[in-house]
Amino acid sequence: MEWRDEGIVLSARPHGETSVILELFTRDHGRHLGVVHGGTSRKKAPMLQPGNQLDAGWRARLDSHLGTWSVELRRSRAAGALADPLRLSALASTCALAGFALPEREAMGAFQTRTEALCDALSDGEGWLTDYVHWEVALLEVTGFRLDLSACAVSGGANDLAFVSPRTGRAVSRAGAGDWASRLLPLPEMLIGGVPTLAGAVEALGATGYFLTEKLAPSLGARPLPAARGRLLAALKAEV
Repeated sequence: MEWRDEGIVLSARPHGETSVILELFTRDHGRHLGVVHGGTSRKKAPMLQPGNQLDAGWRARLDSHLGTWSVELRRSRAAGALADPLRLSALASTCALAGFALPEREAMGAFQTRTEALCDALSDGEGWLTDYVHWEVALLEVTGFRLDLSACAVSGGANDLAFVSPRTGRAVSRAGAGDWASRLLPLPEMLIGGVPTLAGAVEALGATGYFLTEKLAPSLGARPLPAARGRLLAALKAEV
């Protein structure tokens, strides 16, 4: 079994004395793992940083095997984000959440393209805050926990949306909430087209974090969210 693809480094963990198990989010083969021999070397280790774009060849005797990677660097995004601790933290969170949530070996072309675009924004520093917030919303959708924030779940109208149902992930207007308002989550402005700010991002990630923690994580065996996601939220709060 052998194929070539391009993808984003999600993680690289030691395997034996000099090798690593490399996890890539590839364009045509989804999240895929394999061994990189000599991956801890001075030549290869810098290529295998989370967020970097690689051209990779995967090979194994059988499709069910772990397999091995041969890799070439296409873009070093981690280096571009080093100057900004917030962007570097968001890049780490993106890669960690993708590795945590996405199914293995399942092609997800549109979401992979979106993830590459986010990683580019994090490297370049252009529009990354909004992109990251909406990427978490998209991650929930592709993993089966779509948020429907387009109209009120009670009235069907799109005006004065102020809450999110923690049970269904649907928006609710002030009028529609009525006496149930105290049981609903606040709907952050950034999730419905509001101006991107650090404070707004903290509010938005509080909402998405609820569904990541209470809905997605239990579906994956109640594993805790990656620590990188918590570090990003803490870093954003420190800047507000």
